[in-house]
Amino acid sequence: MEELQARHRKEQRDLQSQITQKKKQASKKTRKAVNEECDKLEVGLKQRHATEVAAMNGQGVEDANGQLEDLTLDGNGHEEEPAPNGTHQDENPQRNGSDVQNEDVGAQSKPKKGNRQKARLARRAAEQEELVKQAAEEAKNLPDLKQQERGRMLESMKERGLREKEIRADGHCLYSAVADQLEQLNIPIGTKPSSSPSVPIYRVVRAAAADYIEKHRDDYEPFLEEPLPDYLHKIRDTGEWGGQLELMALAKTYGTDINVLQDFGRVEKIESGSSKGDNENVMWLGYYKHGFGLGEHYNSLRKAG
Repeated sequence: MEELQARHRKEQRDLQSQITQKKKQASKKTRKAVNEECDKLEVGLKQRHATEVAAMNGQGVEDANGQLEDLTLDGNGHEEEPAPNGTHQDENPQRNGSDVQNEDVGAQSKPKKGNRQKARLARRAAEQEELVKQAAEEAKNLPDLKQQERGRMLESMKERGLREKEIRADGHCLYSAVADQLEQLNIPIGTKPSSSPSVPIYRVVRAAAADYIEKHRDDYEPFLEEPLPDYLHKIRDTGEWGGQLELMALAKTYGTDINVLQDFGRVEKIESGSSKGDNENVMWLGYYKHGFGLGEHYNSLRKAG
């Protein structure tokens, strides 16, 4: 159950990241359709998680007729069988003392219902164990998306004369990767606050992105689904992941184009609109969708050699 819950949490994070990316890239015309698609993805994931948790707990197992079994237990944990009129046998208010006495005598001659309950629980446990085995076998046959993506990315880097500088997967990877690229291009990153000289360099890059978005709010607010001050707070002061909007702001801030190498050799170009954004003065980032535990990730790509 702990492994299942851990996988569910990771899938929820991955889906949330995917939804965030989709919504950031949506235009005014496509926003409604994208929101509907994201809602369907969330509902589908929740339903699948609920089904898997129910299966793990042995709930909702179908009987031979395809109907869900309905177990009613008495106070001792034994199964009660409903009376013909749909009420439980112990709910009849017409019983007198002799009826109760006769029932007690008859109960002594019948098998204990607890044995039936134990047998049913044992059968459910066996069915659940078989489901787990089947899931494990299916997992063996699934492709290793992480390994496949990694292999294709390395091949694409080789074709472009690039090598990878791995960045820590801590939520700040986009900003740390940009900081590394700025250092390689000898572009000033910015000034650390005098009151906090030991502030991490990625915080300076975060602040630069937030400052640009704040100054050009009319260009960015139509794409936000929350108030601008809240969004800027996440950029400046938290470990919120960066994405398309932040890359656009950083390209404008530092006056250099940004090339994002993705799986299958696709390159997404973020243009700065500056004359400095030439082939010799361009950032290269590597974007991974499956390669890291937190989900989406950026590494810095330096020139090989």
